[in-house]
Amino acid sequence: MRVDEAVALDVARAAVATALRCGATACDATLTSARRFHVEARATTLEKLEGAVGTQLHVRVFREGRRAAFATTDLTSEGIEAGVATVVAQAAQVAVDPMAALPERFAERLPELDLFDPAVARRDDAAKIDAALELERIARAADPRIQNSAGSHVGDSVALTALANSSGFAGAYVATRVSMSAGPIAIDDGQKRVGHYGSAARRLDALEAVESVARTAARRATEMFGARKPVTARLPVIFERDVAAAVLSDLFAALSGANVAAGNSWLAGRIGERIGSPAVTVIDDGRLPGGLGSAPFDGEGVATQRTLPFEAGVLRTFLYDTYYARKLGAASTGNAGGGGVAPSNFYLAPGDRSLDELVASTARGVLVMDVIGFATEHASGTYSRGARGFYIVDGEIAYPVDEFTIAGRFAEMLAAVDGVANDLRFDGSVVSPSFRIAEMTVSGT
Repeated sequence: MRVDEAVALDVARAAVATALRCGATACDATLTSARRFHVEARATTLEKLEGAVGTQLHVRVFREGRRAAFATTDLTSEGIEAGVATVVAQAAQVAVDPMAALPERFAERLPELDLFDPAVARRDDAAKIDAALELERIARAADPRIQNSAGSHVGDSVALTALANSSGFAGAYVATRVSMSAGPIAIDDGQKRVGHYGSAARRLDALEAVESVARTAARRATEMFGARKPVTARLPVIFERDVAAAVLSDLFAALSGANVAAGNSWLAGRIGERIGSPAVTVIDDGRLPGGLGSAPFDGEGVATQRTLPFEAGVLRTFLYDTYYARKLGAASTGNAGGGGVAPSNFYLAPGDRSLDELVASTARGVLVMDVIGFATEHASGTYSRGARGFYIVDGEIAYPVDEFTIAGRFAEMLAAVDGVANDLRFDGSVVSPSFRIAEMTVSGT
């Protein structure tokens, strides 16, 4: 790391003091410093080898109801002074927005969330290169039909975040992240089948083993051999956990206060309604120990928290940063990030059955393993995706299917969730266990 927590907070505080001196009525400053590494291997060759260390200061200034912001990598006192003076002057030219102001409340304590693993920070780069090459070797050796690769990737990061503002808040934390993935390509009668699979975690010892990742990716590349189109029908659809997470991402968009305020959410005006089945409890938990979306405070210094947007199918709340909470007459849920409303650890609460048990309890249906394309209309809640997976007959996987479309409306989909598996893993900021929807339109032949 180029700076430690104390130095980072000093820089942020100095930027805030400069802004007030230049005429700002309020200000916050966030300094981020990160060391990142990434390697991509194909066969026995390293396709990419990237390492970077960077530090950036982001400053927001408020001036009599006006807001402006700037970012810089020049951390000299002269550079910060010049940038802050410029952005304060620019704020005077911005239209007045009565919602634009610092939050009223900030995190009062910074809990230990197990975000930093020293093993990630001290891991030798050669070990990461070896892991990427080993992913390739194991995946390619798993089946003679695997003849190529979309690349095997290993990466990690160590990142410091420090935030200070003119209301007296100051806080900092350091977080690590490590990941790996493989994408072997098998040839099925001239058609390429790619099997993507990966793992990510805060701690090195929580990462899935290299051999497990490689073999799972290899299996996914070959298990779709001989796939056919299913017959068009209304059928139960099971979303495998990785695909289920993509469905949850669409649901998060509808729960975002930014989309609700803009009239771009099918959930607008429906707080208190029962929309999903009793199996639908959706949680956003910014204080989950070791979570990839966890932090002691959000991008504005507001305390993160555990929020239930859906509780047993009932819509309880949207998710907000300070700005959109004010617009909608609510309170921030600690979800400010990336310049807007962002998930922390957003997930569907798991059930008590395995994915195999969900399949076994499905007389006829489809298990979706991958989706293609983007066709969610957030204002209306219309969902449509190209898909591939497996056809289920009498509770068993019968044969692979592809080149079909699954479609429905989110309200009906949530209401029809009748089974949730217990295979949840926290390997991203939006995750989900596998779950089944009692009926959707499956369009094939």
